[in-house]
Amino acid sequence: MATRIDKEACREAYNLVRDDGSAVIWVTFRYDGATIVPGEQGAEYQHFVQQCTDDVRLFAFVRFTTGDAMSKRSKFALITWIGENVSGLQRAKTGTDKTLVKEVVQNFAKEFVISDRKELEEDFIKNELKKAGGVNYDAQTE
Repeated sequence: MATRIDKEACREAYNLVRDDGSAVIWVTFRYDGATIVPGEQGAEYQHFVQQCTDDVRLFAFVRFTTGDAMSKRSKFALITWIGENVSGLQRAKTGTDKTLVKEVVQNFAKEFVISDRKELEEDFIKNELKKAGGVNYDAQTE
């Protein structure tokens, strides 16, 4: 059976994360049978990391605040998490299913495909987003 996505529900969750006035900084998109639907959401990045267990595959849209004291900006990441215990067939299908998620999640600075929890560390993701941003105005402080 072909995978589908609940576009309206996923778009609503996506827009909640994009809204700078919202406390929600992350949302997951999970499988409900053969349909991708919004999963958990939250205001603390560590709560997102707890969703990433060895037996699940999910997509996440996460807002990070970057910049210096003079200028704060929101940067967005699309994270595909594939746990170590996910079968080979499901791993392969996740790659093709991501195209459905990208129909909703269209604006992000960097995309990650992660199966190692160390790569979920917030500082690692933020540094990668900073690199993807091009110009680094913080260079004089480094």
